[in-house]
Amino acid sequence: MNQQDLCILLGLNRAKQEVKLAAKELACPAEVLERWQQSLKPVDSRLVNASLKWQEQANQGVISYFDRDYPVLLKTISNPPWLLFWQGRKELLAGAMVAVVGSRKASHSGLQMADWLAKQSANRGVTVVSGLAMGIDAQAHKAAVEHGLTVAVLGTGIDKIYPPRNRQLHRLIAHQGLLISEFPPGVAARMDHFPRRNRIISGISKGTVVVEAAKRSGSISTAIAAISEGRNVGAVPGSVFAKESEGCHWLLKQGAEVVTHPDDILAWFDLSSPLQAGPIEQEMNDQESLANSSLFANVGLEPATIDQLVSRSGLSAAEVTEQLLLLELQGAVAAVPGGYIKVGRR
Repeated sequence: MNQQDLCILLGLNRAKQEVKLAAKELACPAEVLERWQQSLKPVDSRLVNASLKWQEQANQGVISYFDRDYPVLLKTISNPPWLLFWQGRKELLAGAMVAVVGSRKASHSGLQMADWLAKQSANRGVTVVSGLAMGIDAQAHKAAVEHGLTVAVLGTGIDKIYPPRNRQLHRLIAHQGLLISEFPPGVAARMDHFPRRNRIISGISKGTVVVEAAKRSGSISTAIAAISEGRNVGAVPGSVFAKESEGCHWLLKQGAEVVTHPDDILAWFDLSSPLQAGPIEQEMNDQESLANSSLFANVGLEPATIDQLVSRSGLSAAEVTEQLLLLELQGAVAAVPGGYIKVGRR
């Protein structure tokens, strides 16, 4: 993209809404300049220079709203970004996509659910979109990036790593998936950037699934954006006592679809997951006696202490401790604050 087009499109970001609406109906940046030159705001030359330099490297670049490879679904939202800076596998923007979002402070079962939904979606060729935040977002990316099918939408400049703890995941997605941002290189994180990011997450996706979320959260704003654009919206139900499920339950009351299985998502794409045992059963194929033990039967979704499991199972403390260790190594139970919980699908 040349310098003039970059200046025009960066200037449109600060233009009045009437100018933006009119510009959507035009064919190219030159027409925008011809018609609305007096309405375009000056642009910081540092952002223009950084954007030009960004395009010089392989496997990264800039897409404009007027380009043929701009995502079709994103173009239909009420306030699409004029520029998309990208790094990685740009071809993913042309495929089927679903957004999987949720709480930064996710529960163990929430992380499991995000992993399962994302992994099975990617396994069937659906690209998983999220915001590269901690918690549910990061887990969804990790599960899907194994298949090279994940898109991370950033609330910073395309070259910035935020949050810093996701540095390794950011680099992995840049090589095996795709990073995108409407913000030019060098732009730091700001609070008002993340609602803008959220509309892109829902905007490029056929549907949005919220795994866990408080009622007031970025994940709910993403789902609301999806609803406003007429997209599919699903929510994973949880405990009525859990704050992290309040947002999901509110969405369900608003008419969101109940999501309890990957097939609930894949149905949006006329797909289904392969017939297979759930994660626990698959892990326990070679350990049937342990899986069917009285101990395993008494580990549930709520944390249970060793003393409680001794009382429930009738086993000695030594037997409970030994079996818990084996089950934990197999990924069938997990140690969490307050005791042990069963993990995987039940």
